[in-house]
Amino acid sequence: DVQDNLRDAEGFIRAAAAQGAMLVATPENTDRMVAQTGLAPAQSYTMETHPGIPFFAGLAGELKICLLIGSMGIKLDSGKNANRSFLFGPDGARIAQYDKIHLFDVDLPTGESHRESSRIAPGGRAVIAAAAGAKLGLSICYDLRFAALYRRLAQQGAQILCVPSAFTVPTGKAHWEVLLRARAIETGAFVIAPAQTGTHAGGRKTYGHSMIVGPWGDVLARADGEPGVMLAELDLDSVAKARAAIPALKHDRAFD
Repeated sequence: DVQDNLRDAEGFIRAAAAQGAMLVATPENTDRMVAQTGLAPAQSYTMETHPGIPFFAGLAGELKICLLIGSMGIKLDSGKNANRSFLFGPDGARIAQYDKIHLFDVDLPTGESHRESSRIAPGGRAVIAAAAGAKLGLSICYDLRFAALYRRLAQQGAQILCVPSAFTVPTGKAHWEVLLRARAIETGAFVIAPAQTGTHAGGRKTYGHSMIVGPWGDVLARADGEPGVMLAELDLDSVAKARAAIPALKHDRAFD
């Protein structure tokens, strides 16, 4: 239920702000998780009607924080949805939005199948935005497996890479941490990755274990698999130091 989820998210966001967080991020599908049969786009909200947009804008303005809502489902004229992140500023204004580029169409060895493209239209634009004194590069979940996106974001100045997610349990156990740390090391950037956890509609399970990773690949914070709030202090100077130590972002070479 969207309204229930908005209220639950509000509680966690307020708790983070009360502990001094200047930038707060929530997981993919903050508004609702649906069964794999999928929520029909006809049942979804448009940009004009989605209650989460004014709700989170108002909350960011009230708390004077930068607020990244990992994603919400937005109905498009094409008949499909966008899986869309929203970044709000401390004045409540919408700073940026990003539509998930890479869609999760897989058949896992466990027998679990996902066809995100059956109801989601892919985005086609990389997004960097300024917030909380830093440059943020936006992405969502399955994007994590496509290193070229993060290299592009870092080369364009992103200091913090955002990976709000809803990883499955099998892929989470096998790949979640190693991919997050790899993206941080490759780019010399912080990675913040809030993730859905628990059992959802239709029995779908997500891995959770939200993480914050430093630009040297060190894990600064890690959730235990239960819903909650975690915090870390990000020293943005360490981004420049990591990139100076290993200037790989400047060493691209053409090859056949």
